[in-house]
Amino acid sequence: MPRCWYAYNGVGDPLLISSYSLVGIKPGCINGSRVCAIYTPNCGPTPALLSANIRNYIADLLITLVAQPNGGLGVKKYVYGKN
Repeated sequence: MPRCWYAYNGVGDPLLISSYSLVGIKPGCINGSRVCAIYTPNCGPTPALLSANIRNYIADLLITLVAQPNGGLGVKKYVYGKN
């Protein structure tokens, strides 16, 4: 299933799909204290759902300030942050 990037609007709850909008390019952000973007399946105007994994990655980003999952080089990141 294809995945797309969704930008966080910066004002809504980062755990609600209504807080995200589809973007056509990979974001320039990566690490930070606020959610920047998520990479998730379905590619509609907003994400179809936020999986348990994406929700956990969002929580981990907010705690660690590092893109998630944090597995080092070569690990695909699904949640990006920004300052």
